[in-house]
Parts: sequence; structure tokens; C-alpha cells
Amino acid sequence: MSWLMIFSLAGGCYFFKLGGLVAADRTRPTPRLDRVLSGLTPAVLAGLIVVQTFDGGGTLNVGVGTVGLLVGGLAARRGAPFGWVLVLAAGVTAALRLL
Repeated sequence: MSWLMIFSLAGGCYFFKLGGLVAADRTRPTPRLDRVLSGLTPAVLAGLIVVQTFDGGGTLNVGVGTVGLLVGGLAARRGAPFGWVLVLAAGVTAALRLL
């Protein structure tokens, strides 16, 4: 990847963000669009977590990362603070990798 492409993409991202800030001052989304947009962030984040956990280069990878994800999910479901969820999931994954 060339430096020209990197700077072009960075500039495009900057101006896209700037355009959103300018447009946000002039218009407000409808309540329905606001609900859709607020639900989009957790859905994309969950999708990224699932892909990173189970993708084994074109095959389904079930291993220690899966156990860590399950422990983190259970801790979140039981109402643990977000920091503890991360510590538990990472700790279980690291402990199982040591075995």
C-alpha cells in the first residue's frame, strides 16, 4: 500500500467525519432512524467479536478463545462491570493457553 493511498484514505475519513458534524447541526434524525442507529453499534461490535473468535482462516475455530468469550458473556449476563468482564475473559483465555 502506498503512502498516497494511506493519506488519501485518512483525508477521506476526516472529511466524512467533518461532514457528519456539520450535518448534525442542521438536521436531526427521525426517532425511528435514531433507534436503528443506536442498535447498529452493538450489532457491529458483536459481529466483529464473533468473527475474530471463530474465524480460523476459512474454517470454524473452536478453542480457548471460545471459552474466554463464553466466560465473558456469562459475566456480562450476570451483571458484572465491564472491566471485570474483560479481565475474566482475558484471564481464562490466557490461563487455558498456558496449559
